[in-house]
Amino acid sequence: MKTSPQESLSGIYEFRRIDDRLDTAGSAAQFPVIREAGFEAVVNLALPTSDNALANEGSIVTGLGMAYLHIPVNFQAPAARDFQTFCGVMEALQGRRVFVHCAANMRVSAFVFLYRVLRQGARIPDAQRDLHAIWQPDEVWAKFIEDHLRPNWHTKEPKKKAGKPAKRKSR
Repeated sequence: MKTSPQESLSGIYEFRRIDDRLDTAGSAAQFPVIREAGFEAVVNLALPTSDNALANEGSIVTGLGMAYLHIPVNFQAPAARDFQTFCGVMEALQGRRVFVHCAANMRVSAFVFLYRVLRQGARIPDAQRDLHAIWQPDEVWAKFIEDHLRPNWHTKEPKKKAGKPAKRKSR
């Protein structure tokens, strides 16, 4: 009995379905399965020197008819510009089925968490469930996440009710 593309995807290392248009994973060498599952684009956040990196990944993916974008993110030193590039790529791919991967779905889960909260308006606890299903970010990544959330934190928490405004006396 042949397995469905969705069942095959679940066999990919650290696979995580985010929604009907976005899935994430660690190493994703099963590109024919990814294409068969209906993905239109692959975004790779791993360095070319990461574990299980494929030197010809871009040509494999494009040869299968999918778009390929590579944003190499240093795991020991994630950069704000890489996250901004990622956001631009995700917005450009809006409406398309996208598969995002790195070596272990750690870079990806952090970037996707921030993207969902900051750009898509997801509630932090909802997006955090997917992040924590993959890992508890280490000190470097926890700081990276906190630094990106801090200026925006107030927009994601419920607003506190203010007291009644003082009545103005008419003159």
